[in-house]
Amino acid sequence: MTGARRAMRAVAATALAAALVMLTACAPILSLFDGEAGKQQSYELPERPTGGVEAFGAQQPIWTPCGDGMECADVYAPLDWGDVSGETITLRLVKHPATGGDRIGTLFVNPGGPGASGAEYVGESLDYAVPAEIQRSYDVIGWDPRGVGASTPVRCLDSAGMDDYLFGADENRDLERGSDAWIDAALSEARAFGEACEERTGALLGHVSTEDTVQDLDMLRAIVGDDRLHYLGLSYGTYIGARYADAFPERVGRLVLDGAMDPTSKVTDVVREQTRGFELALRAYAADCLQRRDCPFTGTVDEAMGAIGKQLDRVDSEPLTGSDGRTLSAGTMLTAIITPLYSQSNWGYLDQLFASVSKGDADVALSLADFYYDRVDGEYVGNSTEAFSAINCLDYPSGELDRERMRAEAAELDRIAPTIGRFQGFGDVSCAEWPVAGASDREPVVAAGADPILVVGTTGDPATPYRWAESLAQQLESGVLLTYEGEGHTAYGQSDCVDEVIDDYLLTGAVPESDPRCS
Repeated sequence: MTGARRAMRAVAATALAAALVMLTACAPILSLFDGEAGKQQSYELPERPTGGVEAFGAQQPIWTPCGDGMECADVYAPLDWGDVSGETITLRLVKHPATGGDRIGTLFVNPGGPGASGAEYVGESLDYAVPAEIQRSYDVIGWDPRGVGASTPVRCLDSAGMDDYLFGADENRDLERGSDAWIDAALSEARAFGEACEERTGALLGHVSTEDTVQDLDMLRAIVGDDRLHYLGLSYGTYIGARYADAFPERVGRLVLDGAMDPTSKVTDVVREQTRGFELALRAYAADCLQRRDCPFTGTVDEAMGAIGKQLDRVDSEPLTGSDGRTLSAGTMLTAIITPLYSQSNWGYLDQLFASVSKGDADVALSLADFYYDRVDGEYVGNSTEAFSAINCLDYPSGELDRERMRAEAAELDRIAPTIGRFQGFGDVSCAEWPVAGASDREPVVAAGADPILVVGTTGDPATPYRWAESLAQQLESGVLLTYEGEGHTAYGQSDCVDEVIDDYLLTGAVPESDPRCS
């Protein structure tokens, strides 16, 4: 889903905009607006495990009907997998039991993020997630990873605080982007946000990395009684799946990694490739738009891109005010632009966005940003923004900022993406003052000896560029690449050819002898 996590009000809004985009496989926007997000009720827990790792895998969830044929449960996990006798947290599961008689096992689904709710994804969008044939053969489980949603969550600010953080007035707007004073202001905002997260979240803040989630996932595999993990990971969910395969290659069942991330990519690599990807996606939108009578632009694609760039510059120098008093800055408008670019079916929202902003109306842009941030009627119904920051700041190496290097990288972004690149630099600022140190490195994955793993990449994917899928398939000893020649983020459900290959793999374990290059 959901463009970049555009945190930091004021001057810092642009800095964190570049940090990373939230990686999810979004259903069409309107269908999600109609969902019942943010269900926070708790369910009866099983007996608290005592003993070692095996005790956590032996839990018996107390499945409770929770609507539309779904069953919900909460289970325990150790706060720290290095100390399983210590504090515990809880994880939320939503299960759709297999509808057929010849059940293969359990298919775990993660829609991405980090910070996206797998429980909501399966509970509210099951038919979008997997077809009926897969539902017949598998129990389908979506879960909220630690720190996310209805699992023990990361918490930083209340709704009013989040509004101020994301949409507040910019007291430092006159500072030159990239100057020492500008970076210092961004660091101050980052520090304050991290301190708020540490105060409200406590020790959990240091235990929400993907490595921790991989251990949770293996526990869940044991809880449902499967010897091997069957898994559908979308976008950031491919990173969870790849790290799982590398940690537990002998337990790999049928793993589909769609919209693949490259596990070796550093923050600067991710920002560069995503900036390039969304610039190209925006050009594809402009080319499509100019063929329609109701397009808000005229002329050539370059002229349309130039007009979009001028709109961004205008709200950067003179932010608009929405009907509810919130501010539309360049960072927030960039979030609004990126959100519909995840799926070509949502490009029509961009027509409305650009037409309204050209008239000085901020409300369409703010509504798109609200969708991105899980904000409904002034309340944040999930914690995806907070969890996104907490997980990424642990997953990527942290170190002392090199200001000159950041300026050089910002100049490169402006060069490779003339429309949006100038607003994408300085993403290193977002985690530089995080209260917990990040990972030491981003090692490649191998998964030596694992059964075949299906890696899916889309040639026109703006959020997870196709080259990442190629890289992941090459890293994995048993990686098999499936290419979708098309636009949009993730491919499952977008092409009959792709669907046939994935469904056959999930049902039989068979992989194609060569890449069919679906279109």
